[in-house]
Amino acid sequence: MAVDRDRVSALVRELLVAIGEDPDRPGLRQTPQRVADAYTEFFAGVGQDAAVPLQRTISVSHGPAPDTTPSGAVMLRGIRFRSVCEHHLLPFAGHAHIAYLPGEQVVGLGALPKVVDILATRPQVQERLGEQIADTIAAALDCRGVLVVLDAVHECVTMRGGTQPDASTVTIAARGALAEPAARAELVALMGREGA
Repeated sequence: MAVDRDRVSALVRELLVAIGEDPDRPGLRQTPQRVADAYTEFFAGVGQDAAVPLQRTISVSHGPAPDTTPSGAVMLRGIRFRSVCEHHLLPFAGHAHIAYLPGEQVVGLGALPKVVDILATRPQVQERLGEQIADTIAAALDCRGVLVVLDAVHECVTMRGGTQPDASTVTIAARGALAEPAARAELVALMGREGA
C-alpha cells in the first residue's frame, strides 16, 4: 500500500492551522508536500514482505566455495537504520548488529540490511523491530540461531520530556541456539568491539 501523498499533504496543512500557523506564509507553503514526500520514504516498508531479500540462498556444502564452510556464526555489524516511533511519530536511528548460526544455506550479506530497511520503514517501536528482524531471519533461513542487537537514539527521549541528548536504547532479540545468554555472550561482546 503506497502512502497517499495528497491526503498526507492536506492533513499536514490542517496540522499547521491547528498549531496556530499560517500554512500560506512563504516558509510553510511547500511544507505539506515536503512532509508527504518524506513520509513516502519513512513508511516505504508498510505492506512489504521483509523475507523477500532472504529468498535467494547459497548452499554451504554445494555452493561456490564449499571449502569455506562457516564453523561458527555469520555476523554483520553496524547496519545503519532509521525509523519513526509510533508513539510520537518522531524519528529514531541507530545501528543493527545481526548474527546467525548457518545451517546448510547462507544468504548474501547484502540481504540482511534490506530486511532491516523494510521493517524499519514502518511506524515502529525498537523492541518490536528487533523481534521482527529476528523472526524474519529465523523463519526464512535454515539457521540454528539468530541474534539481533539494536542500539538507537530516540528523538522522543532527546527532544521532549526529560531531555537526555546522550541516551541510547539497546535491545536484544534472540532465537534458537542463541536464545541462551551464555551462548550469545561472545557474539554480544564482538558486536560491541571496535575493529573486532
